[in-house]
Amino acid sequence: MPDSMPDTKQLIENVVEIVNVTKRFGDFTAVNNISLNIKRGEIFGLLGPNGAGKTTTINMILTLLVPTSGKIFIEGLENTKNHEKVKGMLGLMTQETVVEPELTARENLELFAKLYHIPTGKIDDKVNGALDEAELMEFADKKAGTFSGGMQRRLELVKSMIQDPKIIVLDEPTTGLDIQNRTKMWANIKRLSKTGITIIMTTQYLEEADVLCDRIAIIDHGKIRALGTASELKRLVSEGRILEIIVEPRYADQAAHILKAEFKLDAKVNSDKVTAIVKEATAMKDLSKIADEMHERRIPMLSIGMHLPTLDDVFIKLTGAGMRDTPGEQKGRMDRMRFGRR
Repeated sequence: MPDSMPDTKQLIENVVEIVNVTKRFGDFTAVNNISLNIKRGEIFGLLGPNGAGKTTTINMILTLLVPTSGKIFIEGLENTKNHEKVKGMLGLMTQETVVEPELTARENLELFAKLYHIPTGKIDDKVNGALDEAELMEFADKKAGTFSGGMQRRLELVKSMIQDPKIIVLDEPTTGLDIQNRTKMWANIKRLSKTGITIIMTTQYLEEADVLCDRIAIIDHGKIRALGTASELKRLVSEGRILEIIVEPRYADQAAHILKAEFKLDAKVNSDKVTAIVKEATAMKDLSKIADEMHERRIPMLSIGMHLPTLDDVFIKLTGAGMRDTPGEQKGRMDRMRFGRR
């Protein structure tokens, strides 16, 4: 039903419905007739290169941009016609950490609670609960500007949750964090998802999407290129395994030639790495034969192994390796920054 509200059965399952949505900036089409749904309570990943259309899509969900055509429903409400109601259902954690450095953690949360018109009598409980969730209670009266990057990101996360949104958008939530703080943030996000909140996230770390997301959409040039679970997306690359041989760069072409000529594999060279897809049924037997052949041909291998396809493999196959920016996405990014600083 492209031009009407989703039916009752859909509403039970889906909290977001994007129906035939296009967004143009002048002659540039940032989002090109996409349709997808986001299920209630899931962690949904929206991935794509710079300029792919993901930021524009997020901004349309947040009602910061109006679609050129098509409709977006949040809890059955068309978001552009129910701006205030929809906005109250949404939380946003921006890529840029937006905390007031001269205010304490408690004051940052109190300020945001007041901006969201939370009744005065409920603010203390809300703030204390948020501080506890962020593991910042002992730092509640310390200025946020003195916090580490990880502490500020945790404060940013609970700040975006202060009004109890039904949906939260996490825009690259772990960018700039070390592995310890990133892992802690992953645990926080998983814990949030268990409360029934719907999480929409973007990330530049594909392993993060693999670990966290129930389903993932890959967008490029304004179109949805693939949609499914991580396992379903990986099967787009191959049902087999990926052979990976690392050699000195001067031997790479020779190693690839051996794989093509002797084993009929479609080998590819990337600097010192030679890769090919091997059938699952014969993978281990082929690995032994290939290793023996390389040894006989005196190809000095630094390593040889096989692995299942990763999201990196899927991403590169569907979008290529280039990073791109577009005027529309740059505008969307500025809109997002303004929203985060309201």
